[in-house]
Amino acid sequence: MAGRRPSETSALLNEHGIDDFRKSIDQVDQRLYGTAAEEESSLVKSPELQTTWKTETAILARYSGPLMLTYVLQYSFSLVTVFVAGRLGTRELGAASLATMTANITGLCIYEGLSTSLDTLTSQAYGNGKKQLVGLHVQRMCILVCVVTIPIGAVWICSPWILSAIVPETDTAILAGTFMRIYLLGGPGWAVFEAGKRLCQAQGDFTASLAVVLVCAPLNILWNWLLVFRFNLGFAGAAWAVVISNNLQPIVLAFYVAFIAPTNLQCWPGLDLRRACQNWGPMVKLAIPGVLMTFSEWFAFDVLTIAAGYLSEPDLAAQSVLMTVVVLMYHIPFPISIAASTRFGNLIGYGALDAARTAWKTHYLIFVCIGIFDVTLLTSCRHVIADIFTTDPAVKSIITVVMPITAAAQFFDALLALSNALLRGLGRQKIGGWVNLGVYYLFALPLSFFLCFGPPRMGLSGMWIGPSTGLGCAAVIMATYMRLTDWQRAVDDARAREE
Repeated sequence: MAGRRPSETSALLNEHGIDDFRKSIDQVDQRLYGTAAEEESSLVKSPELQTTWKTETAILARYSGPLMLTYVLQYSFSLVTVFVAGRLGTRELGAASLATMTANITGLCIYEGLSTSLDTLTSQAYGNGKKQLVGLHVQRMCILVCVVTIPIGAVWICSPWILSAIVPETDTAILAGTFMRIYLLGGPGWAVFEAGKRLCQAQGDFTASLAVVLVCAPLNILWNWLLVFRFNLGFAGAAWAVVISNNLQPIVLAFYVAFIAPTNLQCWPGLDLRRACQNWGPMVKLAIPGVLMTFSEWFAFDVLTIAAGYLSEPDLAAQSVLMTVVVLMYHIPFPISIAASTRFGNLIGYGALDAARTAWKTHYLIFVCIGIFDVTLLTSCRHVIADIFTTDPAVKSIITVVMPITAAAQFFDALLALSNALLRGLGRQKIGGWVNLGVYYLFALPLSFFLCFGPPRMGLSGMWIGPSTGLGCAAVIMATYMRLTDWQRAVDDARAREE
């Protein structure tokens, strides 16, 4: 391209209204998410790149919608499994819940944590103009998750014996372990899809993953009906349905990239196993803290659910409802944080620190609004939510009392989701990993157990005060770190990784 391109700011400050505002957003896409016809040099460092809060808000709004729907549809896979199991019987329902929770902690959260390193590597490589490295990073991650599947698989194969030693209901434990043995065949497919979709997201294509789950989510329902009820495979059929769906996702993604959105291939260097098996150091250094960040949060909430089993039956039922609501509400801030991480990583890789600071401030304001929305919705609708999930007056009473505390946790969780995302964009997962680990296990969980089971005897309310205050502390610590850290060093580190 000849000549100097106009800045994002210039298009936003003219007098031509919404058309020029849209043109401004297109300029952002062109500079950071350009077409395959652009020269690699078009993304070299430019200190003149600027942005505004309007531009950042519009970009986040554009990319968040597809991601939110994507994660909701992905969550439907687990819901369908539990629903189908519930139709088979009480024992099958308990086994499905136990298997899903165990698989999440011992496998899926590890895959997800490893893949978060790509939020740093791919977005920064693309922002730095090293487009071919985006695909190479994805290839390395696909190999890594397949290698990690070996120890995960060893645990899952032994899960009937492991769960039987932990869970009092032996029959339920063995059934859950059998489910996990079958589910193992779909683990790598799930992980490869999580890695593969980062190839598109780094380029600003957030509809790719949505297109995949729009195909696979309805098919998952079909597989469950066919295998469980039509072919009478029973509980094993539900596991095989998940396996088929998980392995289908990367295949559909590859088809989408090759035939529907081939511009994404600008970042695919071709299959290069020799290079893909080299230089894993930067990826592993980011992946291990990513696993720590993900595992520490997922496991902490599962510990609380297990601990609730030592309270009364109404408390346990209320905890199940509260956790279901929390997971559903988390599908608002988490997908938006993925978009924020990609955008932030692009700007860091580009070297546009002023634009990155503007994006950081804008994103925090947006997530404060999201947190306020969550608090308002959960608090004002707590009686309606209780009525939807149960008819038991005792359970309803507990839900309505604890829900405001849960709402406070959601406010801080929204801010923490953004902080974790921006740390990934900055390449500072290690900070988030240690903060999460320290806050959850040295402060939040001990406080929960003390308030719930100690002298205060606050029951489920005390149990939720722990994570609420812990999330608040973690959000403040990470926001302070983002404010004080040297961003220029992050830019230098990003470029050093791409050498």
